[in-house]
Parts: sequence; C-alpha cells; structure tokens
Amino acid sequence: MSVTQLLEGSGARPKKGLGAVFGLNSDSRRIEPGDIFFALPGAKVHGNQFVADAVQRGALAVVTDTAPPGDPGVPVIIVKDVRASYARAASRVFEPQPEILVAVTGTNGKTSVASFVRQIWDHAGVPGASIGTLGIETSKRVIEGALTTPDSRTLHQAMRALKAQGIDHVALEASSHGLDQHRLDGVHFEAVAFTNLSRDHLDYHKDMDEYRNAKLRLFTDLLVDGGAAIVNVDDPEHEQFMFAALSASATLLTVGREGAYMEILSIEPEGYGQRVEVRHIGEKVSFHLKIPGEFQVSNALIAAALAMSAGVDKADAFAALPELVGARGRLELVAEHNGAAIFVDYSHKPEALRVALQTLRPYAKNRLQVVFGCGGDRDKGKRPQMGEIASDLADVVIVTDDNPRTEDPAAIRAEVLAGAKGAREIGDRKQAIEEAVKSLKPGDVLLVAGKGHETYQIVGTTKSHFSDHEVVAAAIKG
Repeated sequence: MSVTQLLEGSGARPKKGLGAVFGLNSDSRRIEPGDIFFALPGAKVHGNQFVADAVQRGALAVVTDTAPPGDPGVPVIIVKDVRASYARAASRVFEPQPEILVAVTGTNGKTSVASFVRQIWDHAGVPGASIGTLGIETSKRVIEGALTTPDSRTLHQAMRALKAQGIDHVALEASSHGLDQHRLDGVHFEAVAFTNLSRDHLDYHKDMDEYRNAKLRLFTDLLVDGGAAIVNVDDPEHEQFMFAALSASATLLTVGREGAYMEILSIEPEGYGQRVEVRHIGEKVSFHLKIPGEFQVSNALIAAALAMSAGVDKADAFAALPELVGARGRLELVAEHNGAAIFVDYSHKPEALRVALQTLRPYAKNRLQVVFGCGGDRDKGKRPQMGEIASDLADVVIVTDDNPRTEDPAAIRAEVLAGAKGAREIGDRKQAIEEAVKSLKPGDVLLVAGKGHETYQIVGTTKSHFSDHEVVAAAIKG
C-alpha cells in the first residue's frame, strides 16, 4: 500500500517515491522497517519526542500534526487531525475485517449490551464477537484487554484476526475517551445505541457538555447512511441522542417505558431474575430474564434491537433473551451463603452504585449490605456522592479501598465517609469483604461493588493480583 492510499481523506499530500508501506504504529518502540510512525499528541507528552527513536528503528516517514524539532531524516507529513488519520490508516492496513459492526455508548451498560448482542448472535447461529472492557470475547474464548475502546491499531488488528477466524459480526463498546480520541474512526457501523448518561470521566472531559458531545460522535460521525440508531428513551439525556440520530438521517428505534420500537409494559421479580412483558411493533412478548435489574431489561432490549438491525430474525432475538447470562462482574450473583445472596458489580460511579442498590433492594428480605471504595487519581467529586448514596440505600455500609493508586488510601476513604454517615471503615479490601460475608444472615443481600471483573488492586504504582470473586469464595470456605 502506498502512503497516498494510506492517508486518503486526511488532506495530506505525501511526496512521491516513498515506496510501499508495510505497517504503522504510534509506539516508536514497536516500529519495524517500512512502517509509518504516527506521532500522536498525548495528555503529557507529544509523540514528536519519539520521532528520532522511530526513525532509528526504520520508520519510512512520520505523520504528525505539528513539525517535530530538527530534521528527522525522513519525510514528515503534516495532517490536521493525526489521531483520526491514524485510525483510518489502521483500518486500511488491517484488511479484510468483519462486515457487520454495531456499537453501543453510554455511561453504564456498554459491557452488558455488547455481551448480550454477542450472545444473541450465538443463539441465532451467527459467529460473533464483542470488544470492550472485558477484552475480546467470542463463544469459544476471551482475550482480556486493558481499555474499553482499544487504540486504533490494536482494534483493527484484532478485527482482522476475527475475520480470519470466520467471524463477520462484532459488537463494540464505544467509550467517550475512544470517541474523543478518534480511535473508532475508519469503522463503519450498521447500527449504534445509547444506554444512558450520568457524571463520569470529568477528570478527562472538562464538563458534562464535552462528555456528552464525545458520545454523540458515534451517532453523527460513525454510523453508515441509513443505519439504525437505538435510543433508551427512559434516560433524561435521550432527546439529544434522538436529535443526533435524526440529523444523521438514521433509522431511529426507541426502547423503554415510552419506547415506540420496544415498549416495556411490565417487570416483576421472579427468583433472582424477572418476568418481562414488552410490546414490539404492536405485538406483546413475555419472557423471563434471569438477570436482576430494570436497567438490565433495557440493556437486553437494546441488544436485541442492535442484533435485529444487523439482520437477526425477530423470533431468534426474543428466543435468546431468556438464555442471556450477565457479563462478568455486572451485578453478578456469585454465591449464596447462610441464606443470603452475594453479588459482585463493577459499579464505581454514583449513578451505577445507586442503580445497583435500588435493583437489589427488592431481593433483600432482611438487610442490604454494600462494600465499596473509590479509585485514586480519578474524579474526586464523586466520592462523597457515592458515600451518601450507599448510606441512603443500604442498611450496612463498609467503606474500603479500590485502586488508591498514588493517592493516600485513608484520605480517599475520608472523602467517601464524609457522605456515608454511619458507615464502617475497613481499609483492607480483603478484610472488608471477609467481615461482610461473616456477618451475613438469612435474607440478607451483599453487594461487593467497584471492581467487578477486575483481577487487580493498584496501590501506588504497583499492580497486584486481587479478585473480589476469589475473596468471596475463600471467605465462604472459611
């Protein structure tokens, strides 16, 4: 592939005679001879600082948004948006890719929706995959990842590998970071969806408007002409996403209590799951969902809408819903002990914690207990909010550590406890979970919140193995 083909649409005019391009990278340490080095702007460091290293390793040329210092000795191609150019170039280098792509954005629910779409495809006999917080999942394997939306090169390389395995359907989580940094540019989605919007990532986005606008890009910039846009109309922010869908000439499909495409008629607890009745284009459908929480009903219906928009038959989609299992660490029933239920959930944001506790309250015949903490080097404003939510909605609250990183763990807990009146403080997360499990009585429900699927604890800059699932299991064994 030529440099001109690689950078098509970027506005750049590369010099002739550069030769064929063999690959690309934004990490100078991984450049191989014949690669193009993309010098991306970072939060603290610009990729231009690593141009010399990239050239020494064999970079054919450098693509950047501002001239690097000195003469690197290879052509420098200036583009307006180097991140977008990198993403589009990666999509061209790593061809062919799966043909049917769908994506979901929102503060909460992305992981569940992407997982549910993959499960619906599997039930319908369609080989599919999901890419997001849990990594890359197919029906046969899981490859763990570190980011909700991987960097452009990793994403497109992974999708080419999926195509080589015979997988032509992929559901992706579209995070605000990934959308803002144009990691998904070059991907063309048949259908996209919005779950909900609440405070999050304000350590990255300057305010809620910027956060919302990043998510809106999925609807305005990345959906194919005439593609389907699914919107949860039960969320207060739904109107802006509906407007974005209509502005993009998308096929708008609404889901929720007031949904026109899928209207939720009733939800009743049934075991640790729920009985759901919906109206889909005039026809009533009833099914059992073995996952608790009204928000999971919305997630399941959004997933069904995405799957149907991508070609799954209606009957197959609805037949799959009773078979859905929750994504790892998403309000996951991990054990029953002494007549009590223990759930592990990823809820590390105020609204997510509120929803998780409200969801579990009907299942608590006795006390509702919660163990949680807040991460360090992240949005500090949410700490007292989460403390207040926990103390308002749970009967027993234990505040502990959750990835304190480079902050003082005790100081983080103090900020949480400022809002959590009457809560216990147990800094050691293992001890906190053990104490909670030991105290369980018949009819209790325990929520261990914050980590979900994660298998590590970050203290300072050290990342050590830690799993809420494993600690719960060990505590039960005694």
